[in-house]
Amino acid sequence: MQCRIGCGACCIAPSISSAIPLHPFGKPAGMRCLHLDVQNKCSIFLHPSRPLVCRGFQATEDSCGSSAEEAMAILSEWENLTGSP
Repeated sequence: MQCRIGCGACCIAPSISSAIPLHPFGKPAGMRCLHLDVQNKCSIFLHPSRPLVCRGFQATEDSCGSSAEEAMAILSEWENLTGSP
């Protein structure tokens, strides 16, 4: 599956525990990544500072559903199920 340009759910719903530019302590779940532009595109997508967890994410129907809203719901639920209490 191709990533839906402008979705941004993978840059909002999950937490990121590693330091990245503009997020020296990572990013909490549900917070919009500061690298997500107004069109919901990653501004560091091709930059080497893009975190490994972001580079490793693959858009699939299981993780992204059929819309940006569904992707946000799925990824938020996964975060709730796997996040720390």
